[in-house]
This record gives sequence, C-alpha cells and structure tokens, in this order.
Amino acid sequence: MSTVHITTAEALVRYLVAQRTEVDGVEVPLYPGVFAIFGHGNVTSLGHALEQHRDEIPVWRGQTEEGMGLAAVAFAKATRRRQVMVATSSIGPGATNMVTAAGVAMSNRLPTLFVSGDAFASRLPDPVLQQVEHFGDPSTTVNDSFRPVVRYWDRITHPAQLLTSLPQVTRTLLDPADCGPVFLGLPQDVAATAYDYPESFFEPTVHRVPRPRADLAELERAAEALRAAERPVLVAGGGVHYSLAEAELAQFAERHGIPVVETVAGKSSVLGDHPRYAGPIGVTGAAEPNEACREADVVLAVGTRLNDFVTGSWTLFDERARIVALNTARFDATKHLATPVVGDARESLTELSALLGDWTAPAAWTDHGSDLRERFDRFVAARVADDGEYPLSYAQVVGAVHRAATPEDYVMTAAGGLPGELNVNWSSKAIASFDCEYGFSCMGYETAGAWGAAFARPAGEVYCLVGDGSYLMLNSEIYSSVLSGRKYVLVVCDNAGFAVIERLQRNQGGASYNNMLRDSRGPHSDVRVDFVAHAASLGAHATRASSLAELEAAIEQAREHDRTSVVVVDVREADWTEGGLYWQVGVPEVSELESVREARAAHEAGLTDQRRGV
Repeated sequence: MSTVHITTAEALVRYLVAQRTEVDGVEVPLYPGVFAIFGHGNVTSLGHALEQHRDEIPVWRGQTEEGMGLAAVAFAKATRRRQVMVATSSIGPGATNMVTAAGVAMSNRLPTLFVSGDAFASRLPDPVLQQVEHFGDPSTTVNDSFRPVVRYWDRITHPAQLLTSLPQVTRTLLDPADCGPVFLGLPQDVAATAYDYPESFFEPTVHRVPRPRADLAELERAAEALRAAERPVLVAGGGVHYSLAEAELAQFAERHGIPVVETVAGKSSVLGDHPRYAGPIGVTGAAEPNEACREADVVLAVGTRLNDFVTGSWTLFDERARIVALNTARFDATKHLATPVVGDARESLTELSALLGDWTAPAAWTDHGSDLRERFDRFVAARVADDGEYPLSYAQVVGAVHRAATPEDYVMTAAGGLPGELNVNWSSKAIASFDCEYGFSCMGYETAGAWGAAFARPAGEVYCLVGDGSYLMLNSEIYSSVLSGRKYVLVVCDNAGFAVIERLQRNQGGASYNNMLRDSRGPHSDVRVDFVAHAASLGAHATRASSLAELEAAIEQAREHDRTSVVVVDVREADWTEGGLYWQVGVPEVSELESVREARAAHEAGLTDQRRGV
C-alpha cells in the first residue's frame, strides 16, 4: 500500500479537497471553501495546510466566529444542502462563539462543518491559554459544548482516527434523514503530528445524495387516505427543497386538485402564481390558508417537522383530520400519530401520484382553495399599498423589495417581526429563492447569512431584510462581504427597539418594559443609532430612505453598486400583518394585574383546540 507521510492537519485538508459532488449535473467541490479566523489553536498547522492548498479550497476571512458559522449555514440553505462550507476557529472563545451557529444548523437540519482547535492531547503543557479546566474530568474542554447542537461530534486524539472519522463526517453531512452540522476538535499537538496515510484516502470521490424509497405499504396507506378525502391540503416544508422535489410537488397538486400551503422553511416550493397555491400557514401565515387547513380532513405534510409556529402549537388542524407525513426522517414522519411515509420527497410524490391515478379532490374543494387564494391576494395587495404615510409599515417595505426583485434574486430574513411580514407579503418569483431562518430564530443571522448566501448565488441579487435589534446583535460580516466581494443588499428596518417581542409582552397582559428604547433603563434612551454612518464605516454603500419612493429608488440603485449596499428606513412600531393563529407561550397562572389574568384565560381557551397526539 502506497502511503504519504503528512500531518493530521494536512491530511484533513487533502481529504476535504478530494471530495466532490454534483450540482445541476456539473461536478463541483463538496467543500468549496473555508470561513476562518486563525488563532493559536488552528493557525500553525491547519492554517499552514490551508495556505498550501489555497487555490483548491479558498479561505475567506470572517470578523466573528459566529458570523462565519451563520454564513456557512446560509450557504448550505442556498445550495439546498448540495455543498458544505467549513468554519474554523481557535480554541476557547473562538470555538464557543460558533456554538450558536451550530444550533441554527441543527435546528434547521443544515450541513455545516465546524473545526476548532483543542487543548493538547498529551496534557503536558496544561493549562494552556484559553483552556477551561474541569477538575474532575480533564478530558472535557469547551468543545464539548457542541455536543447538543451537532449530529456528529469527534475529537481527533490520534492521526489515524481521521481514516474512520472523516468518511462518517461526509456521510452525516449528506444524509437526507440525519443531515445536520458536524464538529471536529483538533488538539494542537495532534494537528501537528505526522502519520503515514494511504494515498488512496485522498483520491477524488464524487458523492451523490441518496434518495431512499418509501415502503410500498406506506404509500398505499397514504393513497387510501387521500382517496377518501373530501378536503385534502398539501403542506410543503423545507424538505421539498432539499429533495429538489419542487416540480414534482407542483405537478402532484395540479394533477390531483389539492390546495398547497407552505411552511416558513418550505416557502418558494411553488411559485406564487401556481394555480393550486393557497398561501403560507401558521402563526406567521395568513388567515386564508390557515382556514383551508382548519377545514381539511386529510393533511399531506411533505418534508416538514410541523413545529409550533407551523401548527399554531397544534391548534391548526382539526382533531379528526388525518395527517399523512411524508419525510425522509422517521422521527418527523411519525409525529402526532401521523400516517408515516418514510422516504425521499421527490420519488415518493411521484410514486404516490401513480398510485392515485386519475383521482382528484372534489371540484368544489379545489375551487374553494382558489377562492381562498383570491382573498389572500387581495389582502396582500392592501397590506403593501402606499398609504402616503411615513414611517412605512413592514409590509410596504417588503412590497418595495418585491417590486424590484427579479426571478434570479434571493430574499432572506430571520428573527423578529420580519418573518411574518415576508412570509405573508412576499410572492415567490422563483423556486428556492427564499430563506427565513425561523427554526432557531437567530437574531444576527441576517447580515452574516446574506454573506454566505452570496457565495452560493452567482447570479442575481441577495436581498436581506433586518430589524434594528438584529443588526445591533451582529453586523461585522457586512465588512466581510466587502472584503470578499460577495455583495448583497441589506434593508435595515428601524423601529427603535425589539418591537415584535414588545407586542407579545403587551398582548399577554404585560406592560411595555425593556424592549423599546423609550422604556429602557438609563439616562440616554433617546439616543438613536446612525445605521447609515455605521454601515458606511464598514465599507458598504449606505443611504437612508424617508419615503416609499426613496426606498424604491435606493433599492434600484443598489443593484448597480459594486459592493454591499445598506438602505435604512424607519418603520412603524405596531403595524403588523396579523396571522390570527394561536401560539402557546408561558402566561402567568396568577398575577395582580387584571390584564395578565385575562391573557391567561385566553391562553387556556386557546388550548381547547390543541391536538393531543404525541
């Protein structure tokens, strides 16, 4: 057997370079790049190896480890889990800064490889700089904090371990059911240690994402349920995107006359003008598609984990409605006593449609779905219309970006009030053109995620909408986008505080407290951030819009800029697009405030519609 004597770090990089995949029939690197901030735990060995292979696996410098990790997560979403970015840090705070990003990847089932330096395996120089000691367990380091938020975790304590660990890393990142983030810890001495690796370990390998077929009996039970349905609804989740099943889903809905509704993760699974599209569902959805779900007697849920925001804490679907859950993950397919179909979405929809043959939903129900869609369209048109007032509403800002966007463009947002506004008021012009990080609801995802998405979207613009609160939590990757030449358009919606959580605070009987700047403790709560000046200081083009016309003009101009553009606009504090669906939160059982007692009564009343399946 022919071998090569190289360091562990060098072997890791060579393996990453050798892994290939196919995207749209073209062979491309599985690991196309690395987001890196070097420190003493990763610069001398891993950093050296990356420098030696700089043309094969480029390194992009981030400003925060969390931001790099979030960029890698957004890249995975934008590529529909077909490619994986690596994020690497030193030991200590560099590593723990990435734990939040790993949580985002874990919650959203997105593949990201996190590689961090670690304390010396020999322990001879312990305690080293940035090491957190555990007196009763010397094998524990801060890298163990990744364990709850990754699918696969390993610490390489001997060079030979790469031979078994790295293939498992790649399989996990590409597994359609267990896909998620991976963590590797590299102790400093092990990373620098040489070993005789088989040369065959570094031969180019082309990976293809598997498509597990569903059991025929499960498909037949699903077909039986649909044939008996009078009011079926198809729920499109994020798994539709990752299976590349959008065309099959559109054909299925059209052929069988079933209204299609979307989750936040599944948005842009069908085009906004598809004849069976009925709108977005859930707490951040709209009344009309939610009405269709309430009336449904069979719910075909494709590629969704049916979380509380989608199901209204499981009050959306009638207790008697039958749920057919089509998912590659058995864990998701068997939730809430569903009829499971465990398999790839694209292949399963094709096979299920064949079993259904010429069956269609009753024409009256199909027409009802179209009527609901027309009502929904009128509602959105009224929400985004110019009323001549300033500040603007969130919906009007979304409308302005939508009018400027082309089918080649990509839009994204994350936490706060914008997910509901975009989910309802944005009509998809292209498939897989929308990213709302609402699995982990991570504030700060926006500015970093847009940078990552820009790597995956060589054509068109990446539009990102962010609130002032999220912008202040993480904004340094604006500078990373300028440095790397991966531009995007960032629209900052400033309502002077955490207005959406203040809305929840007041809606549940509480007083406005510590969310808006006006009710924050301190002598200078009237001081406002100059977001234009701040963004300009990071190298971006920056401007403020003081009307809807100015906003539209600024968005158009941003397309012509050679770097990231930031447009700042004031928005109304409490002009929300209501979804009208119950959401279970912890409302105090006892309180001196009558308003809280009333909110508790409403809370308990809402629970009466909750499905009791597990």
